[in-house]
Order: sequence, then C-alpha cells, then structure tokens
Amino acid sequence: PSFGFLFDIDGVLVRGKTPIPAARAAFQKLVNSQGQFLVPVVFVTNAGNCLRQKKADQLSQLLGVPISQDQVMMSHSPLRMFKRYHEKCVLVSGQGPLLDIAQDLGFCQPITIDTLREKRPLLDAIDHDRRPSVLVVFCNCGFLTAVVLFGEPVRWETSLQLIIDVLLTSGYPGNPYQQENYPHIPVLACNMDLMWVAEAQSPRFGHGTFMVCLENIYKKITGKELKYEALMGKPSRLTYQYAEHLIRTQALQRSWEQPIHTLYAVGGPATLSQDHEIGLSWENELASAAAARCRSVLVCTGVYNPHTEVPLDTRDSVTETVFHGHRDFRFDPGLVEPDHIVPDVDAAVDLVFQLENFAP
Repeated sequence: PSFGFLFDIDGVLVRGKTPIPAARAAFQKLVNSQGQFLVPVVFVTNAGNCLRQKKADQLSQLLGVPISQDQVMMSHSPLRMFKRYHEKCVLVSGQGPLLDIAQDLGFCQPITIDTLREKRPLLDAIDHDRRPSVLVVFCNCGFLTAVVLFGEPVRWETSLQLIIDVLLTSGYPGNPYQQENYPHIPVLACNMDLMWVAEAQSPRFGHGTFMVCLENIYKKITGKELKYEALMGKPSRLTYQYAEHLIRTQALQRSWEQPIHTLYAVGGPATLSQDHEIGLSWENELASAAAARCRSVLVCTGVYNPHTEVPLDTRDSVTETVFHGHRDFRFDPGLVEPDHIVPDVDAAVDLVFQLENFAP
C-alpha cells in the first residue's frame, strides 16, 4: 500500500470509555484473517496519562484486533527525541503513573509535583487543610532544569502555584522570585486540547485549559509571555511528523516496499502551522519522514460542529467565532477546512479505500 491511516481516538473510536459502534466494523476491514493490518496504521491520541502499552491493550479490546504499542502515539511520544533533557532533573506535571511514563520516554531524573510539594510543603498554601502544622526544616531539592507538562493535573491550584514558583526562581523553588531572569527555564507541553469529548453532553476541560491558566497567571505576575520550548500533541506539526516516522517504520517492518505517499488523518482537522519561534531542533531527527501528503477526513462523532463559522484571524476571535486552538499556533482557515467529511470512522475507511482504489 502507498497510503496509511492516522486515527484519532476520542470522538472517533470512543466517547469517554464508550465505544462508538462504527469502530469495530471499520477495523475488521483493515486486517486480514490472521489479524494483521493490511495498511500501516497509527493511533494518535492527545491522552498522556498512561503508557503506550496500556493504551494499546485498551484499543485491542475495544476494536477486536491486536494492536501493538508501536502503533500508538501518545501526546508525549515525541519527548523521546528531546534527549538533551533526559539526563537532567525535570519537574513533571499531570496525572497517572508520571514517573513510569517519564522514565519510559528516557527521563532519568523526573520529579513530580507531589514530590516537590513534600520537599517544600510551605509552597502549597491554598488548601488550609493541607498546610503543614509545623514549620519544616529547609530542604534543598536541587536545581530543576525544565518543566514538562504531560497533561491536566488533579489539583490545579497546587500545580499552578509550584510551576510558577519553579519558573520565577529559575529552577530553585523556595527561593525569592527573580523576575529579571527571562526567558525562564524551558517548558515542554503535551496536549493543547482546550476541551475533549466524553460521555457528558458537553465537552470537558482539557489540558489546554490548564495551560491557559498557567500562561495568564505568569503574564499577570511578570508582564511577559510564558514561552514554550516545544508544543506537542495534535494539532502540532511535530506530532504529525513523528506519526509519519512511525508509519514508515511500520511499513519497513512489514517489508512493504511501496513508498508511503499519502497519510489520511481520520478524526479532527488538519494540522495548524506552528510559530517559528518555538524550538525546531527536533527536525533533524525526523529527516527520514519524507513529507508525505496528509489529507484530513473529519468524522461527525466528535467535537466537530458543521454549523460553526471559521474566524478570519485569532486576534478577531472575540467578535467572531472563538478560536479554540493554542496561543502559539497561527490560525489558517485553509488548514482547518477538512479534505473530506464523513459520518463516522467506518465511512472514513470506505472512502479512503475508494480514493486509493484499494481492494483488501
């Protein structure tokens, strides 16, 4: 095959933990009688609260076909390329098995928000019931060289406070704020989704909402913009380049000799272009991804609203339809318009097979 699939999960295959009926039918068309995929497939999710293997196991049970962890791309998967931080002490924010996730990605010295709070209990003062009853002796927890935001945390007030502390003290939380130290230590963020679709009738807050809070608190205190070393997860260019790398690796392992020319992203709109000021040092590591054409197939089972108008510019979005993308993405209406719109994922597979003249 000369094409491959990039499948969103939330709103395409599931709503929360409830399978979308069309999903199983779609994937029966994508495998042979031995359960092997007929075309390269990668699942691209903005989830970041578990290991790839756990997500692969969930998908296998959900879809009734065997899925390997090498077919799963979490929002944090591209962090494997940021090797310059792997040996350093970094603060990690989110929920789930954070240390396991960080170490699986290559980080040798991750410190969680909870660990930092235990070492510096005086810093977490919003919840009166969690304040220390006695003053704790000063504890040096070392120099934090970067902040990695895996996903939305549970106690937002604690995470916001401690991350701000780390940024304003150049990695030495507990020290006095040093506003002259700008730019701050690097921040790497995964999953910019403002909202996501679960079983509720309306979309729920995502990690992007937490990031909006962090950005605005930082700017209110310092008068300056919070800067990101990298943003990853849909719809960043980095994520789709890394997914293309996984597709090509999969084709190589299956000894499919025909080059992959077209990738079909089934789920949300195509990638938005990212501001050039964000670090691009990872691009050399993806040189093997030869820029296959990516076409978007939008399904109507997720957050998509066919009646929403497209704003001309993010700066005008207060008076026009609100732009829900991240602050550091330039808005291009041409990129948001999908190449195809179909009712569900089963119809998407049928459409792609038809476009590619592919007969399983």
